[in-house]
Amino acid sequence: MSADVIPLRPRPSEPSLAPLLALTAPGMNAVNAIILDRMQSEIPLIPALAGHLISGGGKRMRPMLTIAGAALCDYQGTRHHKLAAAVEFIHTATLLHDDVVDGSDMRRGKETANIVYGNPATVLVGDFLFTRSFELMVEDGSLKVLKILSSASSIIAEGEVDQLTAQRKVETGEEHYLQIIGAKTAALFAAATRIAAVVAERSEAEEQALDAYGRNLGIAFQLVDDAIDYDSEASEMGKGKGDDFRDGKMTLPVILAYARGTAEERQFWQDAIAGFTTADEDLAHAVALIAKYDTVSATRERARHYAQRAIDAIAGFPAGPARSAMAEAAEFAVARRY
Repeated sequence: MSADVIPLRPRPSEPSLAPLLALTAPGMNAVNAIILDRMQSEIPLIPALAGHLISGGGKRMRPMLTIAGAALCDYQGTRHHKLAAAVEFIHTATLLHDDVVDGSDMRRGKETANIVYGNPATVLVGDFLFTRSFELMVEDGSLKVLKILSSASSIIAEGEVDQLTAQRKVETGEEHYLQIIGAKTAALFAAATRIAAVVAERSEAEEQALDAYGRNLGIAFQLVDDAIDYDSEASEMGKGKGDDFRDGKMTLPVILAYARGTAEERQFWQDAIAGFTTADEDLAHAVALIAKYDTVSATRERARHYAQRAIDAIAGFPAGPARSAMAEAAEFAVARRY
């Protein structure tokens, strides 16, 4: 493929998901119908608990990327609708499990399913959604698609375990952190985008280009999520500000602040990440240290780097609404505040 240079540049207005939403709206209507149908069960608790999260908002970025990737590849069929639903089920299942593991009580501005329904039911419904996702993959009939999405599911689980083992370890460095988010977040972004090229029967090079787009976008997206935890009001995020701090997670803003800090400041981080100092005043001090060393801006700057890599990855595809919308989605991932 030849490639155009598509710079990540300032816009006259803030970048928006609106072009991606408009591009994918018809396809996402079909995807949402499939999601609603396949989350049903004769056991009433299953659709009730699944619907608590699925109907609770969220950008649905991952299935949108499958629909957008198909548009970029000029695919005219409908196979990608079920696969996009499978992607969303995988994502929803991981969120349900994550909230149990983290003991979270808020997501998207309301109580988490584990608070409303309890941990056992939340884990089991997450398992149910995983099985639904694999049913949809099998129905598609492509071994290649099955391999891509099943591999991504395995990598996500490994990433979550890796994050768990790194929790409360202040020595966690930037390289290890990027490895964790590359697995727990970026792997599904990459798979969701790549399968669009598979169903469109495009070349291996185009598959890899879409994989690279999704992977780099996923890393940028997670970097900004982690910056927001120290940069935004809880009302904007739909979760408690400082959740990562209280959970002892070494995200990039903290990793950089720890590396740049004085001996006294490092001792504070050691105590905080170990769970000894997690009161509101400790969070305020952590936010002040992060502001002192401007590590939120540094984290966003790294996110811009990965967003640019995502945009560059699709430069070989024809210019048009799909490529433009996907490029602006990468810019939006960096610019967002919630």
